[in-house]
Amino acid sequence: MGLLPVSGAALESDARVRDAARDIGTRYGVDYTDDAAVTAMLTERRKSLEREQRPAGCLGLLTLMAGMFLPFGLSMSPALDAHLFAVLGASGALTVVGVALLVHTRAQWKRALRQGPLAGYREVLGVARAHGIPLAHIPPWLEGRTTDGGGKGAAPIPTYPPVEPAGEPAPAPTAAPAAPPVSVPVPPKPLAVEDYENMADTGGWHDEVGWLLMFAGVIGVACASTTDAPLGYGAAFLVPTAVFVWLAGRRQGREKERLREEALDYVKSLEAAQAAGARVPELSPQLRALLDDR
Repeated sequence: MGLLPVSGAALESDARVRDAARDIGTRYGVDYTDDAAVTAMLTERRKSLEREQRPAGCLGLLTLMAGMFLPFGLSMSPALDAHLFAVLGASGALTVVGVALLVHTRAQWKRALRQGPLAGYREVLGVARAHGIPLAHIPPWLEGRTTDGGGKGAAPIPTYPPVEPAGEPAPAPTAAPAAPPVSVPVPPKPLAVEDYENMADTGGWHDEVGWLLMFAGVIGVACASTTDAPLGYGAAFLVPTAVFVWLAGRRQGREKERLREEALDYVKSLEAAQAAGARVPELSPQLRALLDDR
């Protein structure tokens, strides 16, 4: 799973969150403060969801496509034309079956997502957020969102009223002084990662613009050579402009790839820090998308 939404150390940093997480874990049979157990549970449940959804979903989609495209076979096969009503009936039946399979698969997927240990883990995340503990990264599949992270999702993290921070309890006069907790620092964000965040959503238009300029230049020269319009030869300037745009896009792509590697290294350092007990802050949308695509 890599980077967890929140580490067990962060959950245990607040006694109220720790107790709530343990109560929820007792109900679902998972120790949500154990990072290894949570990682194993999330990995297993994600594979299970994909494994259960894929066969029925593919069968439903194929059946639906067969039902929708069967009537087009009437124009290709004269033999089918003699059995028009039978073909249309089969097409309607396949369409209904395909839709029913897809709806059933979707309902089963939502039920599996909303029940069991995943539901308990989302409760823990909601409690942590209400107590001011940041959630570094929530995988889209955990909330039933699309792969690009859009939409509310079929099973969003529950929202609870914000809780005031707990005050420091006064130490008992006869109690021995406790050793201060070891604080694991979070790696600072390098400038290259900030550059990647600013650059991640830019670009991507150079190829299209380059081809448009190239076509416009070639068409302009062709028109000038076949008509009395010498000004059309000026469009030849668009051809080197298209080459310049392509080179600029290639240069930007190489720079973005270099910065992407820097961002991946930073994310790996955050994973190591979280495993050591650091409280990782909420990631930027660009870094979250990088994690989802990894």
